[in-house]
Amino acid sequence: MEFDVVIVGAGPSGLATACKLLQLAQAKEQELSVCVVEKGSEVGAHILSGAILEPTALNELFPDWQAMGAPLTAPVVKDEMHILTSATSGLSMPNFAIPKPMHNEGNYIVSLGNVCRWLAEQAENLGAEVFPGFAAAEILYHEDGSVKGIATGDMGVSEAGEQKDSYMQGMELHAKYTVFAEGCRGHLGKQLIEQFDLDQGTTSQHYGIGIKELWDIDPAKHQPGLVLHGSGWPLTKGANGGFFLYHGDNNQVTVGLIIDLSYDNPHLSPFDEFQRLKHHPVLKQYLEGGTRVSYGARAVEKGGLFALPKMSLPGALIIGCDAGTMNFAKIKGSHTAMKSGMLAAETLFEAIANGDEGKQDLTRYGDNFKQSWLHEELYRARNFGAAMHKFGMWLGGSFNWIDQNIFGGKLPISLKDNTPDHAQLKPAADMPKIDYPKPDGVISFDKLSSVFLSGTNHEEDQPCHLTLKDDSLPLGINLSMWDEPAQRYCPAGVYEIVEAEDGAKQFQINSQNCVHCKTCDIKDPSQNITWVVPEGAGGPNYPNM
Repeated sequence: MEFDVVIVGAGPSGLATACKLLQLAQAKEQELSVCVVEKGSEVGAHILSGAILEPTALNELFPDWQAMGAPLTAPVVKDEMHILTSATSGLSMPNFAIPKPMHNEGNYIVSLGNVCRWLAEQAENLGAEVFPGFAAAEILYHEDGSVKGIATGDMGVSEAGEQKDSYMQGMELHAKYTVFAEGCRGHLGKQLIEQFDLDQGTTSQHYGIGIKELWDIDPAKHQPGLVLHGSGWPLTKGANGGFFLYHGDNNQVTVGLIIDLSYDNPHLSPFDEFQRLKHHPVLKQYLEGGTRVSYGARAVEKGGLFALPKMSLPGALIIGCDAGTMNFAKIKGSHTAMKSGMLAAETLFEAIANGDEGKQDLTRYGDNFKQSWLHEELYRARNFGAAMHKFGMWLGGSFNWIDQNIFGGKLPISLKDNTPDHAQLKPAADMPKIDYPKPDGVISFDKLSSVFLSGTNHEEDQPCHLTLKDDSLPLGINLSMWDEPAQRYCPAGVYEIVEAEDGAKQFQINSQNCVHCKTCDIKDPSQNITWVVPEGAGGPNYPNM
């Protein structure tokens, strides 16, 4: 199938690209064919974010979004910041002590999945073709090496690689230009960055793992528009992160924890840290008597401006969280992803309208990016993550307060952290083991019941999408050196060390449990695990997340 533009991923950046492209085409009365492919069973099925949405980009894309029925109905009315000092105590920070980017006046508590569903409707109304349930599995190239498009994965292939009765060959989607908008650690974007050396001269990208639950709570405890953020307990030295609890619509709250994947103790389990965090009185007061209705996890990129790769290459652009445009100082990436997509659309439309037949390296995108408020915003936030990594919570937080509140993010210092997250782990024998309490089934839960609430489902008889470069490394190196941390950093129970009948240990991959968070692809200390797309429509099915 031939298109002017193919977009991989129906998240905020990809859908904003499609909408803006077709708005420009309509304004100029020009025909333009745009296709969006999405691996989730429906648009929004794989979208996971806190989320507080800053409407800056949405205001530009659809100035009348309120009249159009956009699902932004819970404005933030109050911010709270807490530093937890123990399992039962903490400090409530005064408003003036919070770095300015973390203030949320004018923002909205949303389900980002529902926002994307709405954006997909607008894209289709404008003329885009949106194909959910089709996973972009392969990059296609012209003979000169420029990107030609993508191929979706074959359906109905057995674990042994044989064609089943349900076999259906994937489609080739060709385009003048292909836009990669897969979200954090997109597996095709990762390939392009490596193949075209797009990260030359940048610092290492950094990541966090975000774990989130959606709860129905007692209406008497619900405070629409209340936002809680915080850090501290239960994380100890060598681990940074922060929690959130947002009061949205319909007597629901979203609660979650983001842990930087730069942590050094291989015994740490992000999932279990989150489960015990919820027992702290600051959070438990709202959850007690409530019901957990959904669960999910997703990696977020937080390297910022210095980690951004070159985002254009012959025949393609890489945008949004696929490139790393999240503003970690604000803990927000949706508005920045949307703006990166809108800039991509303007760049693409200008080229195509001028008769460009594709294959070019649209370096103009980099110029447009640097001239936008998006670049200015990321510049002001450039030191935020590195300061926390280098100085820890208290000193790093103090540095960031001075940088953001006094200098407006323009302190004449540039901090850089060039150690990859996977290289931070210390030998298991040198680090203290962590004794996690057993979940009570009321406030805290186990992994398998959590995965059940994510709606995760994969066709069982299909090739494993969690591939190992060397089958011997998990037991030969990772187990002896780091007590095979995949058992703990995965928030879905995908990886296990089990005993065979003869007593020998085996590394078991339960790929059906995978919620597509990408943590294993990032944190494996041997860089031995590569996440690739499973059969289309597989994975989580997040409702209202």
